[in-house]
Order: sequence, then structure tokens, then C-alpha cells
Amino acid sequence: MKHSALMAAAAAVAASLVIAACGSSSSSAPAATTTTTSAAASSAPAATTGAASSGAAAGSSFLGCMVTDTGGINDKSFNQSAWAGMQAAAAANPSIQVKYLQSTTQNDYVPNINTFLGEKCGVIVTVGFLMAAATESAAKANPTQDFAIVDCSYASGCLTGTKETNIDQLTFNTVQDGFLGGYLAAGMSKTGKVATFGGQEFGTVTIYMDGYADGVAYYNTKHKTNVQVLGWNEQTQKGEFTGDFTNQTKGQTVTQTFISEGADVIFPVAGNVGLGAAKAVQQADASGGKVNMEWVDVDGCVSAPQYCKYFITSVTKGITVAVANVVTQAQAGSFKGGTYVGTLANGGAVLSPFHDFASTVPASLQAELKTVQSGIEDGSIQTPTKSPV
Repeated sequence: MKHSALMAAAAAVAASLVIAACGSSSSSAPAATTTTTSAAASSAPAATTGAASSGAAAGSSFLGCMVTDTGGINDKSFNQSAWAGMQAAAAANPSIQVKYLQSTTQNDYVPNINTFLGEKCGVIVTVGFLMAAATESAAKANPTQDFAIVDCSYASGCLTGTKETNIDQLTFNTVQDGFLGGYLAAGMSKTGKVATFGGQEFGTVTIYMDGYADGVAYYNTKHKTNVQVLGWNEQTQKGEFTGDFTNQTKGQTVTQTFISEGADVIFPVAGNVGLGAAKAVQQADASGGKVNMEWVDVDGCVSAPQYCKYFITSVTKGITVAVANVVTQAQAGSFKGGTYVGTLANGGAVLSPFHDFASTVPASLQAELKTVQSGIEDGSIQTPTKSPV
């Protein structure tokens, strides 16, 4: 199957789900399509089979399986984006069938993976760094089984044992698009203060915050300004964290504090906690404050369209197409363990469109962003923080 067909399928899945809601790509996180549920031979949650846009043919010869993290299949983030990739692979190739198992708690990781091992899945995709140990253990015990894990690698220290060659590590150099996001935030700030905070203090979170701070610093150098970053000190690696990726009230409270301190562009790196930040921004707007924000991981105008008017852009990971590619490769017999790194150059770590801000971001700033992006891609602009992947 040609790469262009897979890209088209991913776009079709995303487009159909956006309508319903109102290798590498800058995909957004569409909602999962309608699914049917079947009982799984395990105490883990039931397996759910999802036919993508074109549907999977009856008696399909290849089964792609995905184990979610605990945020839910419609988490507006990693699970949702990864599942869209699974569906895109099925949409582009009628011989592929896909299904997922939901993890309600971390205790479900091993039982869910074991269920899929029993079902002879062609590839098992696990979502997120918290699944590292369960994935690595299963890969070691089943060396002929293909695995892929989203946002986790040996290079970053997420996977820690002997390198298992049957794990494809899907990673993203978010220093690069985080840098662009910081540059943009500094250019859009009217108060000279911007802010960022994380959910939990993981490397995949702080790397965004480092890139964001780097971008603000670069803007200051180029424009002789002194835009401050609240919530993160890159030198000490200390900052503001809510402690999880689900408590929206915490995100709202932290953001209200930043706004009271003068920040007018907020960048939450905290999954659904960011919806609390968006609520705080919305409330500030209703009170006459001029505060905006940037979303993370996926296109916020797709995943949380009710807040699109406040999202200048989103600093994204191309999870959907990365997952679709690995399923397609496994089906074709061309699976290779190792590390995929999404970057600005290959479209795997990019800023989303400006959407409602398309006419608000000054043309001169948009031109500068293009210049900075080109410089990062060709190496003429070095990001101070280096991606571990």
C-alpha cells in the first residue's frame, strides 16, 4: 500500500470525526468512531473492535491491537490520537482489522496485553510512558510478537532494560515545536509575561516546557525584549505541576494564579488538566481580560472546539499517522523495531493551524516563525535543549 493512501485515510478519519463532533504527520486527535463491544477472555475490560471509515473486511487476515492508557479512548489526547491511527490503517487497507482494550487503572496493563497475546494480534500498540514496563516485559517474553509504544523510548530512559528489537518506539522531538510555540507566545504577549505548567514531572512533559522557554528566550534575543516565563525555570528544572493529568480544577486554579500575576499566554502541558486552564482563560475573557493560550499534543480546536477561540495554536505530536504507519508496516511484513522520531522536518512535531487567530497573528510574526522553523530544520538555529530521542 502506498504511503499517500495511508495519509489520505488518516485525513479522512480525522475529517469525518471533526464533522461528527460540531513516516509522519501533524495530525490532530479526532474522536473514536462508533464501536461494537465483544467479551474478552480476561478479567480486564472488554475488547472493543472499531472499524475505521472504510470498515475492515470480514475474515481479515491481520489484527492490529491497541491497549489504552487510563485516560479513556476519548481522552482528547494520546489514546484518541493513537486509536485514530489504528482506524486509519484499517481504512486504507481492507485486510487490516483493529481493536482496543481500555485500561481503567495501571493494573490493567498486563492483563490487557496478555489478552491480546492470546488473540494472536499482528501488532500490539501500547499508549504512553506509563506502559513502558508492561510493554518491555511482554516483548522480552514474546520475541516474535511485534510491539509499538507511543511516546516512550530507550534513549529517553522511559524503557530501561536490554533493548528489545521487537518494540517500535514512537517518539517526538517536541523541543522543536515547543520552541516555535514559545517564540509565538512571546510575540503575541502584550504584558511581557507568558506561562507554562505541567501535569506530572516527567521528561516527556518538561521537554515541552524547555522548548517553550527556549523559544521565548530566542524571541527576546532577536527583539531585544524581556518576556518572562512563569511556571518553569529551565536552569533549575523546577516549576509548576498539578500532580496528574485529569484534575481540571487544579488546572483552573494554577492558571488563575498565572493570570493574576500578569501572564496573558498560557501553555498547559497536562492533558485534560488543560481544560481547566481553558476555563480560567474563558472566565478572564468574560471579565474583560485579554488572555489566550496554546494547547498541547493535539490540535485543541479539534479536541476541544468549545475553547478554540482562545487557542492561538497547538504544539502537536503526529501520533495518528505514526501509529497508522507502524500497523501498516506490521501487516506488510516490513515491521522493524527501533525508534521513530517525529520532527519539524518530517511533520511529526509541528504547530497546528492558527484557526481563529489566522488573521490575528501578525504577518511579520508568521514570517518569522517560518524562518525559525527553517533554521531549526537545517541546523542553522540550534535549540539549547536537546531532545533525548
